Amino acid sequence: MNFHQPPHAHVDHVTIKVGNLERSLDFYQRVIGFTVLERSERKARLTADGHRTLVTIEQPEDVSSKQPRTTGLYHFALLLPERADLGRILNHFVRLNIPLGSSDHLVSEALYLNDPDANGIEIYWDKPASTWTWQDGQVKMAVDPIDAKAILAEGQGESWNGLPPQTKMGHIHLHAAELAETADFYTVGLGFEVVSRFGNQALFISTGGYHHHIGLNTWNGVGAPTPPVDSVGLRAFDIHFPSVEERSEAISRLASLGVEVHRELDGNMTTVDPSGNTIILKA
Repeated sequence: MNFHQPPHAHVDHVTIKVGNLERSLDFYQRVIGFTVLERSERKARLTADGHRTLVTIEQPEDVSSKQPRTTGLYHFALLLPERADLGRILNHFVRLNIPLGSSDHLVSEALYLNDPDANGIEIYWDKPASTWTWQDGQVKMAVDPIDAKAILAEGQGESWNGLPPQTKMGHIHLHAAELAETADFYTVGLGFEVVSRFGNQALFISTGGYHHHIGLNTWNGVGAPTPPVDSVGLRAFDIHFPSVEERSEAISRLASLGVEVHRELDGNMTTVDPSGNTIILKA
């Protein structure tokens, strides 16, 4: 279950724009269980282990509310190490009366909720990879009801004390304007593989045989526009490559597709997918 470390490219950090930093800090600490690693007037870095930043939240100066039916964030997904951790946070959410969605995806069990700005969040644990079903390079996933009583029982009634230090950024799921060019960008360009398709509406991609590091869908409509730059939602997400050489190879493949990659003032290499989602290429 080492799908989020070398030699696999994976998503390891997201930056989210929010409408009110103080309100969001309260939510992400009290409800989700992050601690603050560093903060400034308009930005805060959030961590589970006191070292790695998993989520950065920032309040743009002229922030506007979330725009409907645009590209951008569907949800980011926090991966918990054990089913018991999911049971404890489910009990925590129930005590706080947090509105939730849920699903058994066959490969994982997941809870869904929104932050105060309607940014989507998934919190899940992975079932053992040995139990996943693969056929012709595609992993079987579903949207079945969870066994909430069994999950709660795994938590053994223990109190929720925040995100476990081993929590990872499991994956990100994006609204896309279309899927054909987008699939080429992520597979031919960045080197991911398509491991699941839901008709012509969604696809899931990964490296190393994971069920998905990135999900893409057109549920906001084919041709959905990019949201305004200062509206709440996704600012960017990081893809971490196992080496500088592999990142350079990906940048060369993107260039062959006519995709530009820029070196920013902070030294980061950034690119934009066909749906306007900004990606920071780390190594």
